[in-house]
Amino acid sequence: MARLRAPGGCPWDREQNFDTIKPYLLEETYEVMDAVDTRDWNGLAEELGDLLLQSVFFAQMASEEGRFDIRDSLDAINSKLIRRHPHVFGDGSANTADDVKRKWDEIKKTEKPRPQGLLAGVPRTLPALVEAQQISSRAATAGFDWENVDQVFDKLKEELAELNAAASQDEKEDELGDLLFVIVNIARFLKVDPEQALRRTNAKFRRRFSHVEQGLGKPLEEATIAEMEALWQAAKKQ
Repeated sequence: MARLRAPGGCPWDREQNFDTIKPYLLEETYEVMDAVDTRDWNGLAEELGDLLLQSVFFAQMASEEGRFDIRDSLDAINSKLIRRHPHVFGDGSANTADDVKRKWDEIKKTEKPRPQGLLAGVPRTLPALVEAQQISSRAATAGFDWENVDQVFDKLKEELAELNAAASQDEKEDELGDLLFVIVNIARFLKVDPEQALRRTNAKFRRRFSHVEQGLGKPLEEATIAEMEALWQAAKKQ
């Protein structure tokens, strides 16, 4: 990467900056997730290399500005892993995964000043589903939470009714957002990753719809809903 960014290197790589590279970081992250979902191990090996390249790219640009280099990044994560695992590298103790998570959060709070406000540390640039998951989890650590999942299901019914009663487009958007937020909280209570759950459903829909397309033997616009539904049900049984 240093060679690519140097004079006489690659014109495209030399033109990039921290902002122009961000979209590629997100793209490569999702490609890694897709390889995991499809259990494409050869693809995963390749995609992890592509993701690693983004770290190298960012670090190289920072190095050129005299800010840090990739060694600083590696030293930082090594130190962090040792510091936050005192039950492995020190004399601490942790018997369950929950114990580890609780201790991790406690140590994290001591490492640097907490941003003003409990939710200030959650980046606003996160995908909305992930942001909802993180801010609701943080609010729960302060005791601002439902007592059990049944109460969240009751809230879901309430939000469905409010969405059904919404009149204007603005109200519908607002109420739909509330509904999605409640669903994220249901996922939290059930210990299900909502992003992963939705990706799994998307993959399932792709498989079933592909079965419908292949089974029709004619263009989709020429098929009836009954024909498509019959193939859809057949795909479900498979």
